[in-house]
Amino acid sequence: MPNPVVVAELVRSGFVEGHHHGSVVALDRDGSVAWSVGSVDQPVLPRSSNKPLQALAMVRLGLDLPSELLALVCASHSGEPFHLDGVRRILASAGLSEAALQTPPDYPLEDAEWQAVVAAGGGRTPLQMNCSGKHAGMLATCVVNGWDTDTYLDPTHPLQVAIRSTIEDLSGGPIAAAAVDGCGAPLLSTSLIGLAGAFRRLAVAETGPELRVAAAIREHPAWVSGTRRDEMALLTAIPGAIGKAGAEACYAVALSDGRAYALKIDDGGARARPVVMAAALQRSGIDREPGVDGDAVRRTGDAPLLGGGRRVGEIRAVL
Repeated sequence: MPNPVVVAELVRSGFVEGHHHGSVVALDRDGSVAWSVGSVDQPVLPRSSNKPLQALAMVRLGLDLPSELLALVCASHSGEPFHLDGVRRILASAGLSEAALQTPPDYPLEDAEWQAVVAAGGGRTPLQMNCSGKHAGMLATCVVNGWDTDTYLDPTHPLQVAIRSTIEDLSGGPIAAAAVDGCGAPLLSTSLIGLAGAFRRLAVAETGPELRVAAAIREHPAWVSGTRRDEMALLTAIPGAIGKAGAEACYAVALSDGRAYALKIDDGGARARPVVMAAALQRSGIDREPGVDGDAVRRTGDAPLLGGGRRVGEIRAVL
Protein backbone atom coordinates (compact mmCIF):
# COMPACT_ATOMS: atom_id res chain seq x y z
CA MET A 1 0.00 0.00 0.00
CA PRO A 2 1.76 3.19 -1.16
CA ASN A 3 -0.33 5.63 0.87
CA PRO A 4 -1.48 4.17 4.19
CA VAL A 5 -2.78 6.63 6.74
CA VAL A 6 -3.04 6.56 10.53
CA VAL A 7 -5.98 4.31 11.38
CA ALA A 8 -5.24 3.67 15.07
CA GLU A 9 -3.26 5.28 17.85
CA LEU A 10 -1.90 4.00 21.14
CA VAL A 11 -3.03 6.21 23.97
CA ARG A 12 -1.34 5.65 27.35
CA SER A 13 -2.34 7.82 30.31
CA GLY A 14 -3.69 10.39 27.87
CA PHE A 15 -0.46 10.48 25.81
CA VAL A 16 -0.38 9.23 22.22
CA GLU A 17 2.73 7.03 22.21
CA GLY A 18 2.41 5.36 18.81
CA HIS A 19 0.39 4.77 15.68
CA HIS A 20 -0.74 2.06 13.29
CA HIS A 21 -1.06 2.98 9.61
CA GLY A 22 -3.36 1.19 7.23
CA SER A 23 -6.20 1.37 4.74
CA VAL A 24 -9.93 0.63 4.95
CA VAL A 25 -12.74 0.45 2.39
CA ALA A 26 -16.50 0.28 2.92
CA LEU A 27 -18.82 -0.79 0.11
CA ASP A 28 -22.46 0.26 -0.05
CA ARG A 29 -25.35 -2.11 -0.65
CA ASP A 30 -24.98 -1.81 -4.42
CA GLY A 31 -21.25 -2.57 -4.31
CA SER A 32 -20.08 1.00 -4.85
CA VAL A 33 -17.47 2.53 -2.54
CA ALA A 34 -19.28 4.27 0.32
CA TRP A 35 -16.07 5.59 1.89
CA SER A 36 -12.41 4.72 2.20
CA VAL A 37 -9.17 5.78 3.84
CA GLY A 38 -5.67 5.11 2.59
CA SER A 39 -4.86 2.96 -0.45
CA VAL A 40 -7.74 0.65 -1.32
CA ASP A 41 -7.18 0.02 -5.03
CA GLN A 42 -3.61 -1.29 -4.87
CA PRO A 43 -2.64 -4.98 -4.52
CA VAL A 44 -2.37 -6.49 -1.06
CA LEU A 45 -1.83 -10.07 0.07
CA PRO A 46 -5.03 -10.92 1.98
CA ARG A 47 -3.42 -14.00 3.57
CA SER A 48 -6.11 -16.12 5.26
CA SER A 49 -8.84 -13.67 4.35
CA ASN A 50 -8.70 -15.51 1.01
CA LYS A 51 -9.84 -18.79 2.57
CA PRO A 52 -13.60 -18.44 1.96
CA LEU A 53 -12.78 -17.66 -1.69
CA GLN A 54 -10.55 -20.73 -1.89
CA ALA A 55 -13.33 -22.77 -0.29
CA LEU A 56 -15.78 -21.51 -2.91
CA ALA A 57 -13.49 -22.79 -5.65
CA MET A 58 -13.44 -26.20 -3.95
CA VAL A 59 -17.24 -26.33 -3.73
CA ARG A 60 -17.49 -25.36 -7.40
CA LEU A 61 -15.15 -28.28 -8.12
CA GLY A 62 -17.43 -30.74 -6.34
CA LEU A 63 -16.36 -30.69 -2.70
CA ASP A 64 -19.42 -31.71 -0.70
CA LEU A 65 -19.07 -31.51 3.07
CA PRO A 66 -21.41 -30.97 6.02
CA SER A 67 -21.81 -27.28 6.78
CA GLU A 68 -19.57 -27.23 9.85
CA LEU A 69 -16.74 -28.93 7.96
CA LEU A 70 -17.08 -26.50 5.07
CA ALA A 71 -16.75 -23.70 7.65
CA LEU A 72 -13.56 -25.41 8.85
CA VAL A 73 -12.19 -25.33 5.28
CA CYS A 74 -12.61 -21.53 5.51
CA ALA A 75 -10.87 -21.40 8.89
CA SER A 76 -7.72 -20.30 10.59
CA HIS A 77 -8.77 -22.50 13.44
CA SER A 78 -7.70 -22.24 17.08
CA GLY A 79 -6.73 -25.89 17.33
CA GLU A 80 -9.53 -26.76 19.74
CA PRO A 81 -10.40 -30.47 19.92
CA PHE A 82 -13.47 -30.13 17.71
CA HIS A 83 -11.36 -28.40 15.05
CA LEU A 84 -8.81 -31.20 15.00
CA ASP A 85 -11.50 -33.86 14.95
CA GLY A 86 -13.16 -31.99 12.07
CA VAL A 87 -9.97 -32.02 10.00
CA ARG A 88 -9.69 -35.77 10.58
CA ARG A 89 -13.30 -36.16 9.41
CA ILE A 90 -12.61 -34.26 6.17
CA LEU A 91 -9.57 -36.42 5.46
CA ALA A 92 -11.39 -39.64 6.34
CA SER A 93 -14.25 -38.74 3.98
CA ALA A 94 -11.67 -38.74 1.18
CA GLY A 95 -9.96 -41.93 2.35
CA LEU A 96 -6.90 -40.02 3.53
CA SER A 97 -4.95 -39.75 6.77
CA GLU A 98 -3.13 -36.90 8.49
CA ALA A 99 0.01 -37.98 6.64
CA ALA A 100 -1.41 -36.41 3.47
CA LEU A 101 -1.36 -32.90 4.98
CA GLN A 102 1.45 -30.67 3.77
CA THR A 103 0.90 -27.99 6.39
CA PRO A 104 4.10 -27.22 8.31
CA PRO A 105 4.15 -28.75 11.83
CA ASP A 106 2.93 -26.22 14.36
CA TYR A 107 1.33 -25.72 17.74
CA PRO A 108 -2.34 -24.66 17.93
CA LEU A 109 -2.97 -20.99 17.16
CA GLU A 110 -4.92 -20.33 20.37
CA ASP A 111 -2.75 -19.73 23.45
CA ALA A 112 -4.85 -21.91 25.73
CA GLU A 113 -4.70 -24.79 23.27
CA TRP A 114 -0.95 -24.73 22.66
CA GLN A 115 -0.33 -24.44 26.39
CA ALA A 116 -2.43 -27.55 26.91
CA VAL A 117 -0.42 -29.39 24.24
CA VAL A 118 2.88 -28.40 25.87
CA ALA A 119 1.60 -29.31 29.34
CA ALA A 120 0.67 -32.75 28.02
CA GLY A 121 4.15 -33.22 26.55
CA GLY A 122 3.02 -32.79 22.97
CA GLY A 123 4.81 -31.06 20.12
CA ARG A 124 4.19 -29.46 16.76
CA THR A 125 2.09 -31.37 14.22
CA PRO A 126 0.69 -30.61 10.75
CA LEU A 127 -2.83 -31.29 12.06
CA GLN A 128 -2.58 -28.53 14.67
CA MET A 129 -1.46 -25.90 12.16
CA ASN A 130 -4.31 -23.41 11.79
CA CYS A 131 -4.65 -23.94 8.02
CA SER A 132 -5.13 -27.71 8.23
CA GLY A 133 -8.86 -27.42 7.52
CA LYS A 134 -8.16 -25.64 4.25
CA HIS A 135 -5.51 -28.18 3.30
CA ALA A 136 -7.83 -31.07 4.13
CA GLY A 137 -10.46 -29.49 1.90
CA MET A 138 -7.93 -29.11 -0.90
CA LEU A 139 -6.94 -32.76 -0.59
CA ALA A 140 -10.57 -33.92 -0.56
CA THR A 141 -11.26 -31.81 -3.65
CA CYS A 142 -8.36 -33.49 -5.42
CA VAL A 143 -9.77 -36.93 -4.56
CA VAL A 144 -13.23 -35.94 -5.88
CA ASN A 145 -11.67 -34.95 -9.20
CA GLY A 146 -9.12 -37.75 -9.45
CA TRP A 147 -6.18 -35.33 -9.19
CA ASP A 148 -2.77 -36.00 -7.69
CA THR A 149 -2.68 -35.29 -3.96
CA ASP A 150 1.11 -35.14 -3.62
CA THR A 151 1.38 -31.94 -5.69
CA TYR A 152 -1.79 -30.16 -4.56
CA LEU A 153 0.15 -27.03 -3.52
CA ASP A 154 1.86 -26.56 -6.88
CA PRO A 155 0.57 -23.36 -8.56
CA THR A 156 0.14 -25.30 -11.82
CA HIS A 157 -1.99 -28.03 -10.20
CA PRO A 158 -5.58 -28.02 -11.56
CA LEU A 159 -6.88 -27.22 -8.07
CA GLN A 160 -4.72 -24.10 -7.72
CA VAL A 161 -5.49 -23.00 -11.28
CA ALA A 162 -9.21 -23.19 -10.45
CA ILE A 163 -8.71 -21.28 -7.19
CA ARG A 164 -6.92 -18.53 -9.09
CA SER A 165 -9.77 -18.31 -11.58
CA THR A 166 -12.33 -18.13 -8.76
CA ILE A 167 -10.51 -15.33 -6.95
CA GLU A 168 -10.23 -13.37 -10.20
CA ASP A 169 -13.96 -13.93 -10.79
CA LEU A 170 -15.04 -12.75 -7.35
CA SER A 171 -12.61 -9.86 -6.98
CA GLY A 172 -13.30 -8.52 -10.44
CA GLY A 173 -9.75 -8.32 -11.74
CA PRO A 174 -6.60 -10.20 -12.68
CA ILE A 175 -4.13 -11.33 -10.02
CA ALA A 176 -1.34 -8.75 -9.80
CA ALA A 177 0.99 -10.75 -7.55
CA ALA A 178 1.39 -14.36 -6.47
CA ALA A 179 3.34 -15.51 -3.42
CA VAL A 180 3.57 -18.43 -0.99
CA ASP A 181 1.47 -18.27 2.15
CA GLY A 182 2.68 -19.29 5.59
CA CYS A 183 1.06 -22.72 5.21
CA GLY A 184 2.83 -23.31 1.89
CA ALA A 185 -0.23 -22.81 -0.34
CA PRO A 186 -0.23 -20.32 -3.23
CA LEU A 187 -1.20 -16.83 -2.06
CA LEU A 188 -2.93 -14.51 -4.54
CA SER A 189 -3.25 -10.75 -4.28
CA THR A 190 -6.21 -8.46 -4.70
CA SER A 191 -7.01 -4.90 -3.73
CA LEU A 192 -9.07 -4.08 -0.65
CA ILE A 193 -11.90 -3.06 -2.97
CA GLY A 194 -11.60 -6.42 -4.71
CA LEU A 195 -11.51 -8.31 -1.41
CA ALA A 196 -14.57 -6.51 -0.04
CA GLY A 197 -16.35 -7.08 -3.34
CA ALA A 198 -15.55 -10.79 -3.25
CA PHE A 199 -16.98 -11.15 0.25
CA ARG A 200 -20.00 -9.16 -0.87
CA ARG A 201 -20.59 -11.68 -3.67
CA LEU A 202 -20.70 -14.46 -1.10
CA ALA A 203 -22.87 -12.55 1.37
CA VAL A 204 -25.64 -11.64 -1.07
CA ALA A 205 -25.81 -15.02 -2.80
CA GLU A 206 -29.22 -16.67 -2.75
CA THR A 207 -28.31 -19.94 -4.45
CA GLY A 208 -25.37 -22.09 -5.49
CA PRO A 209 -21.90 -22.68 -4.08
CA GLU A 210 -21.61 -19.05 -2.95
CA LEU A 211 -24.62 -19.47 -0.68
CA ARG A 212 -23.27 -22.75 0.68
CA VAL A 213 -20.00 -21.12 1.73
CA ALA A 214 -21.73 -18.07 3.23
CA ALA A 215 -24.24 -20.25 5.08
CA ALA A 216 -21.46 -22.39 6.54
CA ILE A 217 -19.72 -19.30 7.95
CA ARG A 218 -22.98 -17.88 9.32
CA GLU A 219 -24.10 -21.13 10.91
CA HIS A 220 -20.76 -22.16 12.40
CA PRO A 221 -18.65 -19.10 13.26
CA ALA A 222 -16.74 -21.02 15.96
CA TRP A 223 -15.54 -23.44 13.26
CA VAL A 224 -14.16 -20.53 11.19
CA SER A 225 -11.99 -19.25 14.05
CA GLY A 226 -12.56 -20.51 17.59
CA THR A 227 -14.77 -20.22 20.63
CA ARG A 228 -12.70 -17.41 22.19
CA ARG A 229 -11.84 -15.31 19.13
CA ASP A 230 -12.94 -11.76 18.26
CA GLU A 231 -14.00 -12.93 14.79
CA MET A 232 -16.59 -15.30 16.23
CA ALA A 233 -17.86 -12.60 18.60
CA LEU A 234 -18.35 -10.16 15.72
CA LEU A 235 -20.15 -12.63 13.45
CA THR A 236 -22.39 -13.66 16.32
CA ALA A 237 -23.26 -10.02 17.02
CA ILE A 238 -24.35 -9.16 13.45
CA PRO A 239 -27.05 -11.44 12.01
CA GLY A 240 -26.20 -12.60 8.51
CA ALA A 241 -22.61 -11.36 8.54
CA ILE A 242 -19.66 -13.31 7.18
CA GLY A 243 -16.02 -12.48 7.75
CA LYS A 244 -12.47 -13.72 7.86
CA ALA A 245 -9.26 -12.29 9.26
CA GLY A 246 -5.82 -13.00 7.87
CA ALA A 247 -2.21 -12.71 8.94
CA GLU A 248 -0.48 -9.34 8.72
CA ALA A 249 -3.72 -7.77 9.97
CA CYS A 250 -6.02 -8.24 6.99
CA TYR A 251 -9.76 -8.49 7.61
CA ALA A 252 -12.89 -8.67 5.47
CA VAL A 253 -16.52 -8.59 6.64
CA ALA A 254 -19.70 -8.53 4.56
CA LEU A 255 -23.36 -8.19 5.49
CA SER A 256 -26.29 -9.95 3.86
CA ASP A 257 -27.61 -6.64 2.51
CA GLY A 258 -24.48 -6.15 0.37
CA ARG A 259 -22.45 -3.80 2.53
CA ALA A 260 -18.87 -4.97 2.88
CA TYR A 261 -15.63 -3.90 4.54
CA ALA A 262 -11.96 -4.76 4.07
CA LEU A 263 -8.88 -3.46 5.84
CA LYS A 264 -5.14 -3.94 6.07
CA ILE A 265 -2.91 -2.67 8.85
CA ASP A 266 0.32 -1.70 7.12
CA ASP A 267 2.73 -2.93 9.82
CA GLY A 268 0.82 -6.18 10.30
CA GLY A 269 -0.09 -5.23 13.86
CA ALA A 270 -2.80 -7.77 14.69
CA ARG A 271 -3.84 -5.86 17.82
CA ALA A 272 -5.17 -3.03 15.64
CA ARG A 273 -7.17 -5.27 13.30
CA PRO A 274 -10.37 -5.77 15.37
CA VAL A 275 -10.17 -2.22 16.68
CA VAL A 276 -10.25 -0.72 13.19
CA MET A 277 -12.93 -3.09 11.91
CA ALA A 278 -15.21 -2.31 14.85
CA ALA A 279 -14.68 1.39 14.20
CA ALA A 280 -15.46 0.97 10.50
CA LEU A 281 -18.73 -0.76 11.32
CA GLN A 282 -19.58 1.94 13.84
CA ARG A 283 -18.79 4.66 11.30
CA SER A 284 -21.42 3.06 9.07
CA GLY A 285 -23.88 2.82 11.96
CA ILE A 286 -24.02 -0.99 11.94
CA ASP A 287 -23.85 -1.19 15.73
CA ARG A 288 -27.04 0.89 16.03
CA GLU A 289 -29.18 -1.13 13.65
CA PRO A 290 -32.11 -3.32 14.75
CA GLY A 291 -31.13 -6.88 15.58
CA VAL A 292 -27.44 -6.09 15.98
CA ASP A 293 -25.81 -6.54 19.38
CA GLY A 294 -24.13 -3.14 19.37
CA ASP A 295 -22.38 -3.65 22.68
CA ALA A 296 -20.81 -6.86 21.40
CA VAL A 297 -19.66 -5.16 18.20
CA ARG A 298 -18.04 -2.39 20.21
CA ARG A 299 -16.40 -4.87 22.60
CA THR A 300 -14.54 -6.50 19.72
CA GLY A 301 -12.80 -3.16 19.26
CA ASP A 302 -11.86 -2.70 22.91
CA ALA A 303 -8.08 -3.07 23.25
CA PRO A 304 -6.88 -1.83 26.64
CA LEU A 305 -3.31 -0.83 27.45
CA LEU A 306 -2.24 -1.85 30.94
CA GLY A 307 0.02 -0.21 33.49
CA GLY A 308 0.74 -1.96 36.76
CA GLY A 309 -1.93 -4.51 35.92
CA ARG A 310 -4.70 -1.96 35.45
CA ARG A 311 -6.14 -0.19 32.44
CA VAL A 312 -4.37 3.08 31.74
CA GLY A 313 -5.09 3.54 28.06
CA GLU A 314 -6.25 1.91 24.85
CA ILE A 315 -5.63 1.32 21.19
CA ARG A 316 -8.05 3.78 19.62
CA ALA A 317 -9.21 3.82 16.01
CA VAL A 318 -8.86 7.00 13.98
CA LEU A 319 -11.36 6.86 11.10
